[in-house]
Amino acid sequence: MIKAKPICLPKQNRAMMHALLLFIFFSIMVGHETVALAMGQNTTQNIESGEFKVGVVLDSDSLVSKMGLTAMSMALSDFYSSTNDTAHKRKLVLYNRDSRRDIADAAFQASDLMNNVGVEAIIGPLTSLQAIFLANLGNKAQVPIISFTATSPSVSTSQNPYFIRTTQSDLSQVNVIAELVKTFGWREVVPIYENTEYGKGVMPDLIDAFQAIDTRVPYRSLISPSATDGEILGALYKLMGMRTRVFVVHMTPALGVRIFQKAKIIGMMSEGYSWIITDGLANMLGSFNSSVIDSMQGVLGVRPYVPRSIELDEFRARWRKQFMQDNPSIENPDLNIFCLRAYDTIWAIASVLDKLDTMNSSRVLETNKSTAMGPSGVSQTGPELLQLISETKFHGLSGEFNLVDRELESNTYQLLNVIGNGDREVGIWTTSNGIARDWSSLNTTKADKKSSPRDNLRVIVWPGESVVVPRGWVIPEMGKKLKIGVPVKQGFTEFVKVTRNTSLSNSSYVITGYCIDVFKAVIEMLPYPVSYELIPFAKADGKTAGSYDDLIYQVYTQNYDAVVGDITISGNRSTYVDFTLPYTPSGFSMIVPLKEDTSNSIWILLKPLNWKLWVAIVGFFILTWSATWALEREEKNPAFEGKWWNQLETMFWFFFSTPAFAEGDKTVRNGMAKAVVIVWAFSLLILSSSYTASLTSMLTVHRLEPTVTDVHELIKTRQNVGYLEGTFVYTMLKRMGFDEANLKPYISTEDFKEAFTALRNKEDRIVAAFGEAPFNRLLLAKYCHKFALAGPMYKTGGFGFAFPRGSPLVPDISRAIAHLREDDRITRIEQSWFGNQKSCSDPNPEVFETSLNFDSFLVLFIITGVPLILAFVVYLAKILLKGTSFLAAIKKMLQRFRDIWQSLKEHLWQCLINFWQCIKDLWHRLENLSQNSTNQIKSSGTEKEKDNDKGPLIEPMLISSDDGPSDSYRKLIIRG
Repeated sequence: MIKAKPICLPKQNRAMMHALLLFIFFSIMVGHETVALAMGQNTTQNIESGEFKVGVVLDSDSLVSKMGLTAMSMALSDFYSSTNDTAHKRKLVLYNRDSRRDIADAAFQASDLMNNVGVEAIIGPLTSLQAIFLANLGNKAQVPIISFTATSPSVSTSQNPYFIRTTQSDLSQVNVIAELVKTFGWREVVPIYENTEYGKGVMPDLIDAFQAIDTRVPYRSLISPSATDGEILGALYKLMGMRTRVFVVHMTPALGVRIFQKAKIIGMMSEGYSWIITDGLANMLGSFNSSVIDSMQGVLGVRPYVPRSIELDEFRARWRKQFMQDNPSIENPDLNIFCLRAYDTIWAIASVLDKLDTMNSSRVLETNKSTAMGPSGVSQTGPELLQLISETKFHGLSGEFNLVDRELESNTYQLLNVIGNGDREVGIWTTSNGIARDWSSLNTTKADKKSSPRDNLRVIVWPGESVVVPRGWVIPEMGKKLKIGVPVKQGFTEFVKVTRNTSLSNSSYVITGYCIDVFKAVIEMLPYPVSYELIPFAKADGKTAGSYDDLIYQVYTQNYDAVVGDITISGNRSTYVDFTLPYTPSGFSMIVPLKEDTSNSIWILLKPLNWKLWVAIVGFFILTWSATWALEREEKNPAFEGKWWNQLETMFWFFFSTPAFAEGDKTVRNGMAKAVVIVWAFSLLILSSSYTASLTSMLTVHRLEPTVTDVHELIKTRQNVGYLEGTFVYTMLKRMGFDEANLKPYISTEDFKEAFTALRNKEDRIVAAFGEAPFNRLLLAKYCHKFALAGPMYKTGGFGFAFPRGSPLVPDISRAIAHLREDDRITRIEQSWFGNQKSCSDPNPEVFETSLNFDSFLVLFIITGVPLILAFVVYLAKILLKGTSFLAAIKKMLQRFRDIWQSLKEHLWQCLINFWQCIKDLWHRLENLSQNSTNQIKSSGTEKEKDNDKGPLIEPMLISSDDGPSDSYRKLIIRG
């Protein structure tokens, strides 16, 4: 005989299965109810005039239910005692039912209250899952279901038109928790919640709120309400092995107390941990005993804010007394928000009864739609009652009672800290102002927008009695090391070098390089130890396993915890990972070969001095010549007498030979003229020495210039350009417009140099290369004066370390990099790998082509100018002493210069005419000679004619001119 084995369902599915069986049972009982009704006719069930029946479905053994029942009883008494009892048309009467913490029992009791008692509204149930089924019954019977405890968003007022929530939805505290997390700068949060409708209902919205503030949720801990102690410890140990230390607990008090007691035992309530509880636990803190409070020391909580008032204080005392009478076994009860919500709910219902239009409320029974466990009709009072309660507004014990979409509106939350024997308020939160210390500081907080929200909170004592805000994460101490991916590359190993250690049996790797040393230095600067393992991104044969983008993606897929190497920060990569601050210069540019600059080589003799200095020298030469000539003419010096061209010849010879020959004292007789000549010789010596030195520098130093300067010209002419293989520069060049066929990779410094030479095929030879700043610095240091940067610098992010998005390590490592760049440690690391790169001088040609200017010799010209001025003054004085007036002397001097200039113009013009005539004669004779030779060739045919004459004769002829100089001009007359 085969024995049937019982089916064991998981604990979290038993409640749902129970509810499913309940609905099946509802359907089976439809036929039985049809028989029970009289012939399918509609009947009316009258309600006793003056009595308004309202059902209450709660769990009798629940502490919240017991507190709520006492508060509702007191609310009825207070309402009718505060007004004239006879003035009310109808009186509210409560009918209590026990759901026994069971969904089916809750549905049975609600159905019984509707069908047999004839209630017009039901207050309850306690849990959100029960509320879902009761709301469905209320929708069919048009009986309002009013709950002051069902906070889960899974019970939607929009989908259940006859469901009223006289408490806040859990969604209202989502923004409060998110702002707390943002205030303390926590980048990772793990929610711990129970596996019920209450626990799961708010999670999607809470996760979205965390994502909106860029806070990751790496894990969710889901715990069943019926979990054993071993299962709870297993879940906590798993959290303890993770790096996240910020937990948001959202569960009912029964399970929440067990969580914190176990967390206390295993050391998770110590320094470094952060715990935040939602209002499900925070509202019940006053009801916990001392051992539970001791296990929750340092916890932060959020709960709806209840304004203090005299009425509230009086009610608290009366409620405590009444509750202890009703429940003598419960010690030290404390009033909570659920009691106040229950009180205000009764007050809201009682206050609208006299506004109902229907004097005799009735229920219409429809035979063909009724069930034994469902509503037996539709309430005529329900729609009106629903509208009246939804529109009710008053100031209750819990604050303003105002329903928005049949749900209590709440704009203020209290932030509390569990410390000592209970909790204390550390701040409040409002939708308009955010976090504030208290109500009095709201206006100050709003005005002072520069203040941090953390400054608006009172001092918080965290777990472990610490007042320092926990960092929110740690490196796990359970043997797990951070897996750091490292790129494998063939060239530029100064940055990262991966060498396989074949001497060991396990074929380990030795990883070195500039980037590795920087990472190690940064890790040493962190205020906490970090254990890590460098893992090459390589295949089994040791070759690279992919590109840099592939390596970055390994962090995104959580194969690596980070990537260290010459990784460039870019926008595309930042969508997958978070980068630290860059530790190298940013940007990439073009590097091209240098060539010798041969431009303007024919004018190089003029380049040592700029044009202003040349003009000044010529001007001072003319002034010096004029002063000397004038003074020597007064002395009747024969060297300065005779025809003007003889005087001009003498002056040029004298002044240009003065620095080289010692004949100045013999030629010049006038004392003042000698002074002028001496100063001029001194000035000419300095100018000629400076000129010689500058010209020598220009002629001996190689002046280099880039071969290419225009990037757009390279794109237009489709020239080949190079890039370092594996870097993102390839993508950037394609975006700039380069054809993929013109992009040639290089992998090392040697390969870079060969790419420009004939060692490569013509199709693969490049004219320019593009690289990032660190690589270009290394290339320029190695190939000094052979390559140079050209074109603009294109901005990039520089090299950085990559971590998973939201990693808490990123801010600390970025700060360490900032400190490392401020001191000289990173400079020493650079010098150890790249050497002193400043030893290569800059080949900029502009440095060697700087011409001497006038300002450099201003003092020299002043020294030269003073004797010239004195010479002219002396010359004029001599003329005046001879009896000539000053004006006549000036006219005489100007007349002499005018005569010389006129004579010079005439003779120079005549010389130019004669020279031009000579050129024309020479040209005509050459033409005649060419024509005669052509005719002789034609007449003789192939026979070559020989000329027995003497050939062309160049006969010099002397042509004298009466008005010319004494020496004859020579003309060349070509005679055939």
